Amino acid sequence: MSVDVVLPELGESVVEGTVARWLVKEGDRVEIDQPLVEVTTDKVDAEIPAPESGVVVAILAAEGETIAVGAAIARIDAAAAADAGAPAPAPAPPATGAAPAASAAPRATPAAKHAAADAGVDLGSVAGSGVSGRIMKEDVTSAAQAVGAVAGSPAAAAAASPVPPEPTPAPAPRASARASGGFDEDRARQQFGRYTLQEGDRVEPMSPLRRIVADHMVYSKRTAPHVGTVTEIDMGGIVEVRARHKQSFRQDHGFGLTYLPFIVDATVRALREFPVLNSSVVDDAIVIKRDIHMGIAVETEKGLVVPVVRHADRLSLAGLAAAVEDLSARARNKKLSADDLKGGTFTISNPGRQGNLYGFAIINQPQVGILRMGEMVKRPVVRELEGSDAIVIRPMMHLALSYDHRAVDGAPANGFLYRIRELLEEAEFDL
Repeated sequence: MSVDVVLPELGESVVEGTVARWLVKEGDRVEIDQPLVEVTTDKVDAEIPAPESGVVVAILAAEGETIAVGAAIARIDAAAAADAGAPAPAPAPPATGAAPAASAAPRATPAAKHAAADAGVDLGSVAGSGVSGRIMKEDVTSAAQAVGAVAGSPAAAAAASPVPPEPTPAPAPRASARASGGFDEDRARQQFGRYTLQEGDRVEPMSPLRRIVADHMVYSKRTAPHVGTVTEIDMGGIVEVRARHKQSFRQDHGFGLTYLPFIVDATVRALREFPVLNSSVVDDAIVIKRDIHMGIAVETEKGLVVPVVRHADRLSLAGLAAAVEDLSARARNKKLSADDLKGGTFTISNPGRQGNLYGFAIINQPQVGILRMGEMVKRPVVRELEGSDAIVIRPMMHLALSYDHRAVDGAPANGFLYRIRELLEEAEFDL
């Protein structure tokens, strides 16, 4: 009996992958969990293992072909005999628009291919810096700058060309949309979404990752009625705890203690008290999840990724710090696996030292809440000292919660955020 090898989910919001390199050929005998093929996406590069032992009887996706999650890419027959001596049949032809399947074809990420097409760069002349020599977008950019290809790219030509005439007026809306008063997306795009290029404009096509993020954000805003609430936290106690343990923590663990693990720890504890924030809306029901898997938004050169700290409620503060440090380092070094990006139940976004006062993040579907950290700054605040009000300087931080009003009402949302504030201002953390 044959078994199809399908492209698995390779992280939240990833809907497709590109076959980078087959590690086997038709007729090869493989063992269960043996790597079959390298697949690249805009977030991770991954090897797809064999689901069971057998013979590869069909390769259904060519190198360079982009396929959807869940699609079959190969077929294994446990009962077939290996044909190691026979030449490998040619793999399936690539889909329309895909790169041709050839062993000599340069291996490049989708973003690199788009950049090469825009800049007029031959991928065969570009040295790759990615995994196993795969060509990355930045490799194409460097090559284009070296040979002066940027000046001749379609993007530059579009910016330098005369201003095109104004677009034709938008066509009349469909009768059904006008009569019903419903939202007509096509008409809205034609009426409001058109821009005429002006002299000096620079055209930068969206990378595949940027398009995926855009689709995810639009979907989230349309699906979930976002509500926001903000709290202001005196971080003085946390500053003191960190200063007291900073040196010994680095000696014991080999990396520095930041403020983020304290925020994560307080959020995890508050989620246990307000479990509706650790849920998802599924059809007409609210699924409250047992486990707490904390997503930590990390900015990388590929864009924003959200690796997940699993079972965050089972970890000490030091354990959370180690997990966050590990995920952040691997995200920056392009070492995240597909599993690192799956299954988050709540997300914290940390813009860093330039986070400004506060901001509301868009919910990472299918979660129902996301917490965004603001910048910690010293400000004058009023405190009671020896029975009298006094103005003192304290390190203050804003935390902004975005939540899905389908699942979460104002009372639990405000209670959840207030509880995080209490925990941080009490600063009772065990290192």
